[in-house]
Formats: sequence, structure tokens, C-alpha cells
Amino acid sequence: MSLVRSEPSDAAPDAAVEPGTLLVAAPSLTDANFRRTVVFVIDHRGEGTLGVVLNRPSEVPVDDVLPSWGPHVTTPGSVFVGGPVDQKTALCLAAMRTGEQANGVRGLIGVRGPVALVDLDADPAALVPKFRGLRVFAGYAGWDVGQVAGEIERGDWIVVPALPSDVVAPPDQDLWGRVLRRQGMPLALLATHPGDVRTN
Repeated sequence: MSLVRSEPSDAAPDAAVEPGTLLVAAPSLTDANFRRTVVFVIDHRGEGTLGVVLNRPSEVPVDDVLPSWGPHVTTPGSVFVGGPVDQKTALCLAAMRTGEQANGVRGLIGVRGPVALVDLDADPAALVPKFRGLRVFAGYAGWDVGQVAGEIERGDWIVVPALPSDVVAPPDQDLWGRVLRRQGMPLALLATHPGDVRTN
């Protein structure tokens, strides 16, 4: 019996993937770039899929690379490794305060619900009061057309809804395990999978 929810047979494997969903690495995915990662999908359409890994903090303070944004990012204040693609590119996601909207605000692009992409060339003073949390990512995870569907079909990824708080989750919490546990059974069982099977 598979622990991973399957889509109806006539649906594409990536039918549930859309901006604002999470790709959670299955325990069987051992690629060093993605092992036990949680990827927030920013874009998914004909040209492919783009997202950022939410649970890979680096040692680099945002202050060192984007001093105007450094004081405003959510603890721990470091740049997160968004993925293996183009790591010299910085992306920024914000969780908006209740009642705030990204649509129509210069410097923001709404992703889904209260989560928005932030233009890092914008003036922080104008935007920061609208945010309850903010995170900067170096690089991103990218897939060509059909690639995510193939990886989901192979069992590498589990597609689940995101919560806005996932975007700014503290790195000392096991976001991977927490996201799986809140799905209920049988997916919650995967959260008990040991990080290193040799310790099992």
C-alpha cells in the first residue's frame, strides 16, 4: 500500500501543483540538494515550475548582502538557500499582515493568499509595515516542462497545501516533519522516518 496520496488516474501527476502549494521531499529522495526539503511553489505553468526551499538556512547574514533589508528579515536573519539554480540571484518572500493585500502594491507580486514576492530594489520603509514576516533566498529550485510531473509520478515529491507561516518558519523547527504530520494519516507516518536510516 502506498503512503502517498495518488491523484485519480486521469489527472496529470502535477494536477495539484500550483503557486502556494508545497513540494515535500519523500523520504526516498536522497538528492543532496533536496533531501528532507520543503519547497514553496512560486510559479507553475507551461514553461515549467519555480520554487524555493524553505528549510535550508545558510550562515550568511542578509545584512552582509542586502543591508537595507537585513534589519527587517525574520529570525535568524540569514539568507536561506532557495535551491541549486542561480545562487547569485536573491528572491524574497513575505507573509502579509492580516488585512494587507499584495495586489496593486508597487514592489509586490501576490503568489497566493497572504504570501507575496518582494522586489528587493523597492524601498523597505514603504513595504515592511505590511509584512508579518520576510525571508530572503539565494537561488531557487527550477524544473522544465513536465519534469515535476515525472518526479511526482516517481514518488519523489508529495504535494500539499502551504500555510503562510511555512514561509517564515523558524529553522530550529523540523518544518519537513511538521508539514507531514499535519496532513493526517497515512502521510503523517512519513514524518517518523529517521534522518539517517543507519540509526534505525
